[in-house]
Amino acid sequence: MSYEYGLDVENLVALDMHVHIEVDSHGHTSLPQKLIDAATAYFRSEPARPTLDEVADYYRERNMAAVVFTVDAQTALGHNPIDSFEIAAGAAKNNDVLIPFGSVDPLQPKKAVETAKKLIGDAGVKGFKFHPTVQNFAPNDESVFPIYEVLQEAGVPALFHTGQTGIGAGTPGGSGMVIGLSNPLLLDEVAAKFPELQIIMAHPSVPWQDEAIAVATHKANTWIDLSGWSPKYFPEALVRQANSLLRNKVLFGSDYPLLTPDRWMSDFENAPFKDEVRPLIMRDNALRLLGLN
Repeated sequence: MSYEYGLDVENLVALDMHVHIEVDSHGHTSLPQKLIDAATAYFRSEPARPTLDEVADYYRERNMAAVVFTVDAQTALGHNPIDSFEIAAGAAKNNDVLIPFGSVDPLQPKKAVETAKKLIGDAGVKGFKFHPTVQNFAPNDESVFPIYEVLQEAGVPALFHTGQTGIGAGTPGGSGMVIGLSNPLLLDEVAAKFPELQIIMAHPSVPWQDEAIAVATHKANTWIDLSGWSPKYFPEALVRQANSLLRNKVLFGSDYPLLTPDRWMSDFENAPFKDEVRPLIMRDNALRLLGLN
């Protein structure tokens, strides 16, 4: 089943650009159990793991849309990923609220190129998610450039985790994960060499917020999503630029189910964003990025 948009764009309250599918229809999780346990300890809570259909119901109740994805880190983690084709098929059945992004393993670049082509051509995914730290790759390594070429040619964006991560946090050696791979400055070279590829830098990029702002200001094909942090904790520089130079390049994202859109939006109401900027962040910029307005 190939995905086609079915959103009622005119009546959407918001478009959440960052929603994880962490369990599939068979109960298979996106991470090995040891990393799930570590993340639970790090965040001091047992995160909810809704199915794709439950995610759809959640957003439907709120008259919101959501970009959904997993992370394929099979080589790095030795763990079979959740199937991006299954996510795309589930999103197609819930296309009034869900938008599927695919994921491929950058450490298997030849296979990744072929899989990306099939996810775009056969499944109709509308973008791709990368997590350099979890997938253990440098996003500016030339070995992965053929993957970006496929995405650029198809006109679909690439969403990259940036900054600190709770995955592996608090474990010996961070379970071998290198947070420096998620420095947004590494994406500057990618944006320069693939000028038609739309690149989304996910999260306030702590501790590299200034780097993310510099890249987003300099490269027209780069964006920032605000997922993974409550707006009341956003760095001052990020809020200032979102209200001015980057007002057309900043996107709402929650990081659901880790952070709910309800919590995010409640704190957003009290954050110092300009009234004219709020609708841009909540939906209008994302609609433009995805070609829906």
